[in-house]
Amino acid sequence: MGLSREHIEIAIAIITGIGLSAACGFRIFLPLLALNLASMFGYIGLAPGFEWISGIQVTIAFGLATILEIAAYYVPWLDNVMDAIASPVSVIAGTIVTASLITDIPPSLKWTISIIAGGGIAGLFQGATTALRVKSTLFTGGFANFIVASLELAASAIVSILSLLVPIAAFILTLILITCGIVLARKVYLRKKSP
Repeated sequence: MGLSREHIEIAIAIITGIGLSAACGFRIFLPLLALNLASMFGYIGLAPGFEWISGIQVTIAFGLATILEIAAYYVPWLDNVMDAIASPVSVIAGTIVTASLITDIPPSLKWTISIIAGGGIAGLFQGATTALRVKSTLFTGGFANFIVASLELAASAIVSILSLLVPIAAFILTLILITCGIVLARKVYLRKKSP
């Protein structure tokens, strides 16, 4: 018994949502803007109740928020403040992005997937970038934060675009980034524990 077209569409929606959620962990509003534009131009469909994401007013709001968020991360003291604000907001954004794409499954399953996969992935990446910025601030006095901000912005843009155009590639990239993060975290943790 093979997978039906409906099952494949649900899987692609979940994979796309997870990719966009990962991008929300790097920058909150850029993936939301990408989703808004993709849905506005009919490239991607939204789940019932999330049609508001494709409105022109939302494009303006997400566009302005994206510009302000990008700019804030290039201000040395403001970038650390933004991390404190972005941590919970990225989880919410990741949850909304994933939920907005999943259709044709029971709401309890949809929201469970959205919260755990979408919000969890966004929170994981946001936490990792926050830790990286803290290390950068400690070791360089904030001078290298410009590089960290640029890498985060590039990662968010690349993962957002891949998620919408080639969801499987974005999903694989997300898994690779998670694996690299776990390996790096283990090295740091084990280094701290060793005498």
